[in-house]
Amino acid sequence: MVRKISFIGVGPGDPDLLTIKALKKIESADVIFWADSLIPEKIINFSLKGSEKIKTSTLTLEKITSIMIERFNEGKTVIRLHDGDPCLYGAVKEQLEILRQENIETEVIPGVSAFQVAAAYHQAELTIPDITQTIILTRAGGRTGMPEKESLKDLAKHKSSLCLYLSARHIKSSQKTLLEFYPPETKVIVGYRVSWDDGWTSLIELKDMEKFTLEKELIRTTIYIVSPAINTIANRSNLYNPSYKHLFRGK
Repeated sequence: MVRKISFIGVGPGDPDLLTIKALKKIESADVIFWADSLIPEKIINFSLKGSEKIKTSTLTLEKITSIMIERFNEGKTVIRLHDGDPCLYGAVKEQLEILRQENIETEVIPGVSAFQVAAAYHQAELTIPDITQTIILTRAGGRTGMPEKESLKDLAKHKSSLCLYLSARHIKSSQKTLLEFYPPETKVIVGYRVSWDDGWTSLIELKDMEKFTLEKELIRTTIYIVSPAINTIANRSNLYNPSYKHLFRGK
């Protein structure tokens, strides 16, 4: 079996939301790198007794990868934990490239994202027939910036379900832009540290998004789900309609 360094999505915080594959990797690793500012210790508690646990919140990319390479070359099983799913704002690409340059095999294991958990808490279906069939995952520009073609204004024009990550610090401009395209009464799910012990979600209206954010003093680990599908009476889908024929139901 080829040895690999595993990059693992561990979900937004609740250990019960770990995938079985992620749990097995954590339970068997010799060395665990984890984003300690975003991942609760409850998840690390599944690790082997005596395993090395390296917090990454204060480390640079070069420091993280150099220690990874060192431990891997010592013959140890190395894993890197990311909150949510690594494909979303995980900064994994740059880590993977460095390891590949060292001819180290890697793998990425997906995890549950905060938008899925926040929607589930409110029993919200974000893709309802005749209302919206599209979910956009994005963020405000901030220090990272955004490609010009992906401005919030351009994305909001679709009036679909829109999930805003990493945007609490820019809520004033974000709300102003969204109100150009969504009605003020559009429902918004706000989630803070979703599924952590001290986390919560709340259902508000778009017109109150900035006020609510300031009152709650939200600046990080916050997600907003803006959607015309939330708290909407759903049109019946074709999937279970007795008059709709498909491959499995037959004639």
